[in-house]
Amino acid sequence: MLSSAQKQSYADDGYVVLPDFKPAAELDALRRRAHQIVQAFDPAQGAGIFSTTDQSNGADDWFLGSGDKVRCFFEAEAFDAQGRLQRPLAESINKIGHAMHDLDPVFDAFSHGPALAELAADIGLRQAQIVQSMFIFKPPGIGGEVDWHQDATYLITEPMTVTGFWFALEDATLDNGCLWVQPGGHRGPLRERFVRAPGAAANRRSVRVDRLDHTPWPGTADAVPLEVSAGTLVCFHALLPHYSAPNRSAQSRHAYTLHAVDASSAWSAQNWLQRDGSLPLRGFD
Repeated sequence: MLSSAQKQSYADDGYVVLPDFKPAAELDALRRRAHQIVQAFDPAQGAGIFSTTDQSNGADDWFLGSGDKVRCFFEAEAFDAQGRLQRPLAESINKIGHAMHDLDPVFDAFSHGPALAELAADIGLRQAQIVQSMFIFKPPGIGGEVDWHQDATYLITEPMTVTGFWFALEDATLDNGCLWVQPGGHRGPLRERFVRAPGAAANRRSVRVDRLDHTPWPGTADAVPLEVSAGTLVCFHALLPHYSAPNRSAQSRHAYTLHAVDASSAWSAQNWLQRDGSLPLRGFD
C-alpha cells in the first residue's frame, strides 16, 4: 500500500497523507448515514457536550459508556445561556461516537477492507484492532477548537501502539478548521494521560488528566496545516501532536476518524473507553 518513501515519511514525520484514498460515493454514503443517525437522535434519552478545552465534560456516563454504543455529542456553543439549543439539531452536533464501525452497516463497510488492512500492516500494526470510531461534524460557525493533543493521551496500551486514521469527508481548509501537525513531534514525550479513576461513589467512575511531561505544545512556527481535499486519509503516530482551530466559516468540515491498536499490546484498565465484552474488537479486514 505504501511506497518506501511514504513509509520513511511516516517514520520521520509521524504522519502520512494519502490523497484520494476513498471515492466520493463512499464519502457521500457515510455523510448521509451520519445525518440519519442525528435525525433519529432523541436528546431526552441522554446527551453530552464534547469539548477538549473543558475535560470535565468527558466525565459523564453518556460519554464513558459509549465505547460499545453509537451516541451523539453536542457542540458547547450550540446552547444559549439558558441551556436551549440555538440551532437545528443537525447543526448542533460535535460528533457521533464510538462504535459505529462495529454496529452500523454503512460505517462498518467504510471502516473495513483490504486496502485499510494492508495500510495498517505497512505502518506497523501486525494484528490491528479498531478500538473506536468518530464522525466529526465541525459545524459551520460553532465547530469547536480541538486543543493540541496526542492520541496516546486518550487511548493507553502497553506497549504504545495507538494509530489514528483520519478521513476527510469534505475539503479541509484553513477557513473551516483543518488539522495542524508538528512534523517529527512524535519523537517527543507523552505529555498527558486521560484516565478513569474511582469516583466518589462506589458505583461510578470519574476521569482525570495526569500531567506527565511539561514540554510545551507546538506553536505556529513549528507546526504545519494539513489542507486536504475530500477523500484524503491522514495516518497519525500515537505521539504526534495535532490540533484544529474552531470553524467560524459558513462551511462544515466533516471528517471520520478510526483509532486502532495492535492486538499484542495490553489495553489499560485506566482507559476511559471500555467494552463490556459482548462486542469483541475486530481488525480492518
